Amino acid sequence: MRFVLISLLLAFSLAASADTVKLLVQSSPLAGFQYHAGKVLWEQLKVGDALTLIRGPDNAHDARAVRVEWRGAMLGYLPRAENEAVAAAMDRGESVEARIAALVEHKNPWRRVRIEVFVVL
Repeated sequence: MRFVLISLLLAFSLAASADTVKLLVQSSPLAGFQYHAGKVLWEQLKVGDALTLIRGPDNAHDARAVRVEWRGAMLGYLPRAENEAVAAAMDRGESVEARIAALVEHKNPWRRVRIEVFVVL
């Protein structure tokens, strides 16, 4: 809760000097990275790279699915346990953005890529 309050205060203080404000709403690992293009693209990925989020309400495994792409290539999904708020924001037409926050060479695919999702105010 404290992090959210600090983020909100920072967002509002920056609003006066910026055209847009991006509010961090999620920081999480990338789910399914090992099953998609991540292995092939690993050397090209960079911290800070923009990611595209695509809603997948027709996904057979998760009606709140949010697919994560990098330059048109599918990397994975927002974790099912953490995608509800972002999916709802996207369904309401809110502007959301994502980026690569961390890349770690690790045998556990859940620790390889951390992403951040922002709501654009």
